[in-house]
Amino acid sequence: MAAPIIAQAVEPTIAAYTIDSDKSTRDLKQSLSSSESLASFDEKNPFSDPKIAAHWRQVYEDSQYESRSAFDPDFQWTAAEEKKLVRKLDWRVCLFACVAFFALQVDRGNLAQAVSDNFLSDLSLSTNDYNNGNTIFKVSFLLAEIPSQLISKRLGPDRWIPMQMVAWSIVAASQAALSGKTSFYICRVLIGALEGGFIPDLVLWLSYFYTGKELPIRLAFFWTALDGTQIITSIMAFGLLHLRGVHGLAGWRWLFLIEGIITFSIGIAAFFSMPASAVATKTKFRPNGWFTEREVKIVVNRVLRNDPTKGDMHNRQAITPKRLYQALADYDMWPIYALGLICFIPISTPATYLTLSLRQLGFSTVRSRDSAIRVRFETNLLVIPSTAVAICNLLLLTWVSERLNERMLIALIQDLCPESTNPVPRHRSKSRSSETSTGLSLALLVMIVGVICIDASTKRSALFEIGPHG
Repeated sequence: MAAPIIAQAVEPTIAAYTIDSDKSTRDLKQSLSSSESLASFDEKNPFSDPKIAAHWRQVYEDSQYESRSAFDPDFQWTAAEEKKLVRKLDWRVCLFACVAFFALQVDRGNLAQAVSDNFLSDLSLSTNDYNNGNTIFKVSFLLAEIPSQLISKRLGPDRWIPMQMVAWSIVAASQAALSGKTSFYICRVLIGALEGGFIPDLVLWLSYFYTGKELPIRLAFFWTALDGTQIITSIMAFGLLHLRGVHGLAGWRWLFLIEGIITFSIGIAAFFSMPASAVATKTKFRPNGWFTEREVKIVVNRVLRNDPTKGDMHNRQAITPKRLYQALADYDMWPIYALGLICFIPISTPATYLTLSLRQLGFSTVRSRDSAIRVRFETNLLVIPSTAVAICNLLLLTWVSERLNERMLIALIQDLCPESTNPVPRHRSKSRSSETSTGLSLALLVMIVGVICIDASTKRSALFEIGPHG
């Protein structure tokens, strides 16, 4: 997946540590152009300048930033302490984020396993109905993105994410009672609407604990969980589809029911596993918290020194219409939005229709019950190799992007790869040629938009940069 790399491609530099949210911030940036301010500027600690420290302390007080009590411009710690703390964060924060993402992918991806069974024929659905269901889900997911994020910013991701998970898991499990096209479409709408915004909400929560430099590899782990989920659920599907006939239910009904229950359990656990911030890990059910007092200060101050603007709003503060308009009017970000709409087309299309394509390749032609079970197993099992390669590809590209300090160009490489592995029958030469041409055209379109994004990123960095950066 290109997402973890693209997400970092246009991130403002550390030295750009302000946004034009108010006049005082703009005035401060202008004052920093003086040689005196630049002389006292510390790349690793922008608060080493007393004027900057005083400004941001006031910003944090005015915004009622939840971790302002731990803010200390003069606080120091060792590299060994930070390394040990990051390992603890990976265990406590990043790992649960991956588990939560597993829950998301289970319920939004199990339809592909269901169609390897007799899902379509049992509900008298055609492949066009299946296509429409996927489209309905995607549109609902897209339309729910911004509203979900606005709710998350008002309630806090630590509250909203568990609520989302519990809500969509109930609908997902209810798919076991599908009776036809109408109920199928209704469930697709509800699941898409409830899952929309989950990914940026979870990334927002991660940003409370990690610096901008640390996020790319964590987001790579995050997206690896998606591919890992496909492997796990493919194996699970084999066992669950064996339940066809148990209590008179089809295998795909058991698939939806049991996997929905699994997600529901993770959603309940999320209420107790997601602290609001580094200073809020101590609760009634977690009396000792996650961190010592010194570790709390390290977490808070290292994040703020990396990006002071993370404290200009508190984690229960709603986005005002003015701020929303400013974000939408930021035309340098428009290419990124366009890229988000198209970058997954070359990748997601083969993944969505892989099980159906495998059946068309001849894996559904056998008749006996034992052979049919074997076929369902093979159809799901054959999804695993491409997923395993995708995991290796993701981690490798992320590592390369970190080594070269280049995000966008590295991310765009993988959009050309799916076209060489498209599982369309080879004997359909005309169809194959046409689909490959279409896929390559889409990949090239992604690359063109990516180049525009690089140009926007360069201009943005030049506009805001006021000092050296790593």
